[in-house]
Amino acid sequence: MAAHIGRRLRKGAATTAVAAAAVAALSASQAPGATGEDHGRQATAGASTPVPEATADGSANATGNSPYYTDLPPLNSPNPSPSPTIGTPVSRGPAEAGIPATVLDAYKKAEAELRTSKPGCNLPWQLLAAIGKVESGHARGGRVDADGTTLGRILGPQLDGNGFALIKDTDHGEYDGNSQYDQAVGPMQFIPSTWAWAGRDGNGDGKADPNNVYDAALAAGHYLCRNDWDMSTQAGLHSAILSYNNSQDYLNLVLSWLEYYRKGTHSVPDGTGGVPSHRSDDGSKHHTKKPSDPPKTKPEPGKPGGGKDTPDPKPPKPPAPPTPSDTVDHLEDAGTGTTKLTAMAGDAFAQRISTRAESKAGAAVGKVRIRFTITGDTDATFVGGETVATIATDAKGVALAPALQAGEKTGTFKITTAVVGHQVKGVDYTATVTARAADTLARTSDTPLTCTPGGEFADQVQVKATYKGAVADKVAATATLIKSADDATENDKGPYFKDADGKVVRTLTDLRTDDKGLLTLPKLYADDTTGTFLLRITTTGGATLTVELKVAAADASASPSPSPSPSASS
Repeated sequence: MAAHIGRRLRKGAATTAVAAAAVAALSASQAPGATGEDHGRQATAGASTPVPEATADGSANATGNSPYYTDLPPLNSPNPSPSPTIGTPVSRGPAEAGIPATVLDAYKKAEAELRTSKPGCNLPWQLLAAIGKVESGHARGGRVDADGTTLGRILGPQLDGNGFALIKDTDHGEYDGNSQYDQAVGPMQFIPSTWAWAGRDGNGDGKADPNNVYDAALAAGHYLCRNDWDMSTQAGLHSAILSYNNSQDYLNLVLSWLEYYRKGTHSVPDGTGGVPSHRSDDGSKHHTKKPSDPPKTKPEPGKPGGGKDTPDPKPPKPPAPPTPSDTVDHLEDAGTGTTKLTAMAGDAFAQRISTRAESKAGAAVGKVRIRFTITGDTDATFVGGETVATIATDAKGVALAPALQAGEKTGTFKITTAVVGHQVKGVDYTATVTARAADTLARTSDTPLTCTPGGEFADQVQVKATYKGAVADKVAATATLIKSADDATENDKGPYFKDADGKVVRTLTDLRTDDKGLLTLPKLYADDTTGTFLLRITTTGGATLTVELKVAAADASASPSPSPSPSASS
């Protein structure tokens, strides 16, 4: 497998930090004791990396050394930074940095919980994302319900010793439906014997389910953070990953995805994420699918690396008593015109989304949890910084989402709704973030702006921008010396600015007000033309201010002008 990775890396190693990290890891995999035939499952992983003790049957780690997806991250992200934590965001797209919204939310919530319960672990959510990508392709591209439970089981092959570890049944088929041998289960591919002690309830429903991405992500985080391992150190990070699947190739692959996700990700709607296509047991590692490749046949039952949907082999259970969510037929907008929202960059949206749960007959359904999810290429969030919020409906069947906060990125995004634990028709909301704007400009001083021919104006022009009476900060503006009040084209004589090289400039672009709404223009100079001239300042949003500038010869009878003489200015 190392040779496969090496060929891929050499194509872009000079320009990609991911490649550099993986090459370094690969050099460790070529150390004495590592061979290609056993896929790197060694007792050592380089002199500096302690490896957890493993049993022959693989039961000492999370997955039982089950197979996994081997697709590598792209190597052509634009101008990647060599820093492991800060860099230029990677190209956006569902097959690259896109992570399904509910799955991404589960990773981030697990990180937040561990930041409190195990602060010394320093677990980044991107590590959970890297493992989730390798183990199940983020739950097969986010095929989960609104509560985070996978739509169908995700099972690895049965661990019967036939090409895999031998792990006889430990859960009586409770998790994997197999009463003879264990199988890795769920989006993070836990074997039942590990889940029995590592399982966690991550979504607050009172049970720990390996098929639920919130439960599985939190369990994976606690599993990685045991033994006081610190993810901010190489030794702790490598030991934790190898304890998940004791393979040097696996370590290298997870490190590559970890580095990739650290450079930037975004959420995509559930069920639309890309699914890897190559596994560690199919002989086609690190292959990039080409348009001409023939379509693959469906995988056989029990195939690994995220597996296929498998029916529950257990006898059907008696129907559970109906819950409020079972009576919901659809969701409706409960607000007035809230399906289309608008706010300026940096502002809170004035209206809040409210959604009503209704039965088929149109009756309100209370005590139902509704999940609101922000999707699309945006940095907008709910107040508090989250992109997913779950709110219970009141007696009138209405759930009021947290206030939306616009980021700096302009454009349109969506907020989708779903009933937790029950699939019904939802309602989508469209929100638009517009550029920061001002509707009023005013000078901060009423001092006349005068100058003698060939001199410079003593005072710089400063204006304050407001929007509906409030400070308008970070608003784009343009300043132009115009020909007349009726002719806004640039004047070719009279006052002017200077650029960095001292050349004459009569139009300034890319100006922006500061955090107090103030804009101070550079110094103004005068040529030899006398008269009254106009400076026009405009902003995004339509605010306009025209300022008079007078150039006149000095009055010999008057007190000396503060403006320097032409000879002095030269």
